Parts: sequence; structure tokens; C-alpha cells
Amino acid sequence: MSLVTSVLADGFVFLEGPRWHDGRLFVSDMHDDRVLAVGLDGRVERILDVPTQPSGLGWLPDGRMLVVSMTDRKLLRVDRGGVAVHADLSGIATFHANDMVVDGHGRAYVGNFGWDYESGAPVQKTALALVHPDGRVVRAAEDLAFPNGMVLTPDGRTLIVAETFAQCLTAFDVAGDGSLSNRRLWASVDPVFPDGICLDAAGAVWVASPLSNEVVRVREGGDVADRIATGRHTIACTLGGPDRRTLFVLTSEAIRRDEARPKRSGRIETVPVDVAGAGVP
Repeated sequence: MSLVTSVLADGFVFLEGPRWHDGRLFVSDMHDDRVLAVGLDGRVERILDVPTQPSGLGWLPDGRMLVVSMTDRKLLRVDRGGVAVHADLSGIATFHANDMVVDGHGRAYVGNFGWDYESGAPVQKTALALVHPDGRVVRAAEDLAFPNGMVLTPDGRTLIVAETFAQCLTAFDVAGDGSLSNRRLWASVDPVFPDGICLDAAGAVWVASPLSNEVVRVREGGDVADRIATGRHTIACTLGGPDRRTLFVLTSEAIRRDEARPKRSGRIETVPVDVAGAGVP
């Protein structure tokens, strides 16, 4: 039987970076410049305004939120007294910063576009940034084609990165200090251009596919185990809910900012799945 999504909430501009945290789904409305939290009842709370476009979300071990600020290439930290710059990514990010995953030690891996892909220029590969809890920034990996969604396995020892313009998922071993090694192909997902991803307890990865308008569940090696058509640009996904068996899927009718803002077609869609989420996020 094919899986079908239902709409939890809509009327957003363009949603990214879904994270299940403290009983709610946190998302960045990237083209509306704000971070939101959405309950299972569909109730929406505005958490933070980010005029330089928010994207990836995560939390430090003490509960403070980290937010990627895209166009100025910074990582923000939400303290009790306000918002502070946690790290400057401009020394590594060669264009807009985007998705992020934060491990249990508070280390953040942050991707970036690499170049202005909307200009029609050829692909320019870029580096993945590792931000340590004290805000120190180092290069974690090089030569990535638009590093996008990321997940960490439950043991924290493997990082999987969606390389959008290489149409693949790339894996790295994670050392005790957060450094990456042993780069390898985890799965080719051609013809999918992968965006946001999440991991389940069977070791499969759900991959949002904005151009084929679906979310696909991929096993290591590239076998597609499940496929859910949405009929809309499918931007990102995460597993959450009380038992982590709800797949949250972010969709939109438009991707570009100038088209998305007047449409306000962004949606959070949900579908129950058999295998619970695992790892981070």
C-alpha cells in the first residue's frame, strides 16, 4: 500500500531545516526570515527573526539553540539574554551557508552552497565547516558539491552528507575530536538531487527530492526501499513525534525567494512510518 501524506500546517513561504525537539517541530521559514516551532496540533509559534535568512537548526548540550544565518555566513546562538554570533563561517563558506547537524558534544557541521547556483554558472565545489562548542571553525572536508542535509549515526561515529549536485550521499568516519576521515560513497541517488535527509533505526536514509517531488527511503548502496510522492517541491524531512515514527516532510510550490514569497505555499506534511528515527537529527 502506498504511503500518503496529510497536511499538518500550511501558509508558510519556504521551509527548511526541520528538527524535532522538546515535543515540537522546529523549522526555518527561510524566505520569510524567521524560525518557527509547530506542535502536533498545528499551532505555530514564532521563535526568532533572522533577516539574513535562517537555515540549519540544532542545540548545544545546555539547550541553547544554534541557527545558521545564510547570507552573512554566520552561526547564531540563542542565549537567554538574546542572540549572539557563535561563529563566523565566511572563511570557509564560499556562498550562502545552509544545512547543519549538531552532535551530542555541541559540535556543528555546516554546509554551504559553494556558489550562486541560480546564476547558471557551473558547479563550484566547496568545504564543510566544523564549528567547535567554543566557536572555533575548521575545515572538516573539502571538494563537496553543494553539501546539504546531514545525519549522524546513533554511535556518533559516521556522518552522512547529501551532496546535492553530485546526486549522492557521502559518508565519513567521525573521530573523537570531531574530525572526518575515510570519505566514501554511501549511496548514489541519481536521478534524485538530494536536499534534506534523516536517518531511521534500520540504517536507511529518507531523502527529500525537490525536483522529482517526492521523498525516498534509501539503503546503503543505493537501493530504494520506499518512495512517497508529494506532487510538490519536497525540500526536507525529519522523523519525530513521541515515538519518532512520524515523517515530517516540508514542501512548496516554489523554490526561488521572489516566487515563494507571494505564493506562501509552504507546507508541513506528515505520514506515519514503520521504522523510527535514529541518530541526529
